[in-house]
Amino acid sequence: MRRERTTVDNTQTKEKPNWIRVRVPMNSNTINQTKEILKENKLHTVCEEAACPNISECFSKKHATAMILGDICTRSCRFCNVKTGKPNQLDEQEPHNVGMLAKNMGLQHIVITSVDRDDLDDGGADHFVKCIQKVRELSPNTTVEVLTPDFRHKDGALEAVIASKPDVFNHNLETTSRLYQSIRPKARYFHSLNLLWRAKQIDKNIFTKSGIMVGIGETKSEVFQIMDDMRSAGVDFMTIGQYLQPTPFHAPIDRYVSPEEFNEYKEVALRKGFLLVSSSPMTRSSYHAGEDFAKLRQQRLAENS
Repeated sequence: MRRERTTVDNTQTKEKPNWIRVRVPMNSNTINQTKEILKENKLHTVCEEAACPNISECFSKKHATAMILGDICTRSCRFCNVKTGKPNQLDEQEPHNVGMLAKNMGLQHIVITSVDRDDLDDGGADHFVKCIQKVRELSPNTTVEVLTPDFRHKDGALEAVIASKPDVFNHNLETTSRLYQSIRPKARYFHSLNLLWRAKQIDKNIFTKSGIMVGIGETKSEVFQIMDDMRSAGVDFMTIGQYLQPTPFHAPIDRYVSPEEFNEYKEVALRKGFLLVSSSPMTRSSYHAGEDFAKLRQQRLAENS
C-alpha cells in the first residue's frame, strides 16, 4: 500500500521557538524561474518532495537538489515526507535531464540524491553513474555531490558510484543506532557507517560527508558517539540540523535544540577532526552545499601545499 506524501502543514504539539525561522526571500521571480526549469526538465527535487524548510531561499538562488529514480520510495522512514509504495519504471531520460539542469541553471555545484529503490538489483547505482556522466558531459565546470541510499544487499553498487568520480560522496546516518529500529526500520546503522568507510577505502581522495537530525530522541552523549563513529569511518564533513516533524503522522519532536547546543556540537566535532561542520537549527544535508564544497577544496589544497 502506498503512503502518499501529505501536504499537511508542519504541525507539532510543541511550540516552535523563535530561532526556528524560515527565510522568505522577496525575489519570487527567480523562485518561479527555478520551478519552471525543473518542470521543463521533468525533474523531482528533494526540496519539494521532502518539504524542506529552506526551499524558498535555495530556489531564489537557483539552487536545487535533484531527486532521481522517481518520487516514490520503497521504504517508509518515520522522519521523511517522501511518499512510499511501489515505484514506477525508471525514466531513461532522467540522467540527460539532470545534466541539462546543471547546464541551464549554470550550476557551479549540483547535489544529486534519490529515493530508496530496494526493488532494483543495484539499488539505482547505475542511474547515479549515468547522471554523473551526463553532468560531466553537458556542464563540465559543475562539481558533483551525490547523496545516496545505503545500497543494502546490493553488491558492487557503491563501487560503481565511487568509480564514476563524484566530487563528494554523501550518505546520511540520520540518527543514533539506538533509534534506527523506530526511525529507520529498514536500514542498519553499522551498514551505513561501513558504507562511508568503504567509500574512503575505494578512493582515499574523495570527500565524504554525512549528517544527522537532532531533537528526535537522541542524547548528547549519543551525538558525540556518532561523531566518533563518523571519524573512525574517515568522514570529512558533518551536518547537524533540527528535526522538524513533517506531519502529525511522522515521528514526534522530542525537543527543540538551542543554537548554543548546536554551536557546542560544531566545536566538539571540529576538535574531533572533521574538516568542515555545519551545525544549526536550519542546517540540511544539501543546504549551502556548493559553498561548503568550495571550503573543503580550499582546505585540501592548503593541506597539500
